[in-house]
Amino acid sequence: MKSLSNKVWQDPAYFIAFGFGSGLSPVAPGTFGTIAAIPIYWLLSHYPWPFYFLLTCATFVLGVIVSQKVSQDLGEHDYEGIVWDEVVGYLLVMFLVPYSVSAMILGFLLFRLFDIWKPQPIRWVDQKVKGGLGIMLDDVLAAIPAWFVLQILVYLNYIR
Repeated sequence: MKSLSNKVWQDPAYFIAFGFGSGLSPVAPGTFGTIAAIPIYWLLSHYPWPFYFLLTCATFVLGVIVSQKVSQDLGEHDYEGIVWDEVVGYLLVMFLVPYSVSAMILGFLLFRLFDIWKPQPIRWVDQKVKGGLGIMLDDVLAAIPAWFVLQILVYLNYIR
């Protein structure tokens, strides 16, 4: 773990793939990766939605690239410490959601629920699509139902 930790702090691809180091957590690295996304959401939430969306798309493309490189280097598909997919997934869940602490918490819980549960077709994609795209895609798909639930709650004024 020591050499991996050093690599995360020295190699920009590892630093990003490991969610700024959050993926080094010995327990629940995906949860800590999602937590690492919260300050990014906070920063982006103050910008107009087209900028937020384009930057989130760019983080997805970056994630495909760094996840591919790091998983190849480690010799393991979707190594649990690669958590950039959780960062991007959370940003997608929070897209067009009014900024509030309750929305951030609920978005976090909904995303973790769908990311861990992986209902079909998310589970199929997780098992069949390999490489950096596969690492990123299952979390993007998990973000979709979480986003819909959050949008319904916003529409019904449960989140302001």
